[in-house]
Amino acid sequence: MHIGDGLIPLSQAVIYWLIALAFIIKSLNWAGKEMDEMKVPMLAALAAGIFAIQAMNIPIPWGTSGHMVGAALAAIILGSPYAAVLLLTLVLVVQGFLFGDGGVTTMGANIVNMGVVGGFVGFYSYNALKNSIGMVSASFAAGWLSIFIAALVCAVEMYFAGTFPLVAGLMFMGLYHAVIGVVGEGLITAIAFKSIMLARPDIVSEKSMARVAA
Repeated sequence: MHIGDGLIPLSQAVIYWLIALAFIIKSLNWAGKEMDEMKVPMLAALAAGIFAIQAMNIPIPWGTSGHMVGAALAAIILGSPYAAVLLLTLVLVVQGFLFGDGGVTTMGANIVNMGVVGGFVGFYSYNALKNSIGMVSASFAAGWLSIFIAALVCAVEMYFAGTFPLVAGLMFMGLYHAVIGVVGEGLITAIAFKSIMLARPDIVSEKSMARVAA
């Protein structure tokens, strides 16, 4: 899902950067208020894990690349979509500047897609579903939705950039990430969430553990 340099005109890339910066500032405000000695190690562990799973890329015809993201898991465990924005920003900065994975000019778009869209879709879909289907099943659905919606947004951006056709881009990006969402993102999110709940429920955010009364 990483968009490389040259795939988006600079005039559009600036817009995505401005959107990303607005959310990055909000995520830093969240970190200043919510991060404590328990969440800092978890953020670091999640960042390392997400960096590793994103290294497994699948080239996509009329698309960018297919891979897991991890935004939903970060948002659910840490209790805020802004946690996903902050974490994915850190991962994407390292990937872009040190490893050439994803562009620098297009980093704003990558942050918007994976951090903002992935984090917000994952967090709010989890919270909308956890009372009806259970927290573990909701985490699976949140992981799947987060990567699927982010992939479609990426395809639309590529269309507006004049890089890929809309229908083919949506079809290939959507199809590949729908499959990745089932066998990768959704499954890993659910397994990791359940494992953490069983081993260390105290480090899962109260916002994610709480069941809202009907």
